Amino acid sequence: MRVDMTLNGSEASVEIEPSELLIDVLRDRLRLKGTKRSCDVQVCGACTVLVDGLPASSCSTLCADVHERSITTIEGVAKAGKLDPVQRAFIAHGALQCGFCTPGMILAVKSLLELDPHPSEETIRHYLRGNICRCTGYVKILEAILDLVQNPSRYQTETQ
Repeated sequence: MRVDMTLNGSEASVEIEPSELLIDVLRDRLRLKGTKRSCDVQVCGACTVLVDGLPASSCSTLCADVHERSITTIEGVAKAGKLDPVQRAFIAHGALQCGFCTPGMILAVKSLLELDPHPSEETIRHYLRGNICRCTGYVKILEAILDLVQNPSRYQTETQ
């Protein structure tokens, strides 16, 4: 079957088997390796992508279910070679160590900030509950997000 989607802002089509998972199509067919495979049971957040702007676990989403929908992977976050403010905040605060969870974490934060541009720390913690980080202890991640929320101009580029 054919799946048509908007992938990272561009139209894309791919021929799939009905049982293929989105993570496999993204990583193996479309060569978008930023989406990480980890638990395969929708609990760690490493495979998070945005489907129509909302976080989705690509390890448990059938690719067929994203037909005519908009998908954003970590590769689609930076625009014209410029890092997104969320990416810039993570870097500025050292909110990553091994980096394995970082793509899913950044996509979840982008979705949160679209829904609530000024979330409280409690809201941030709640929204990120599906994204596990085994390295950082979340302190730097929370610091980065809170600083971005409180000082958004600090993370803007000249073109944003």
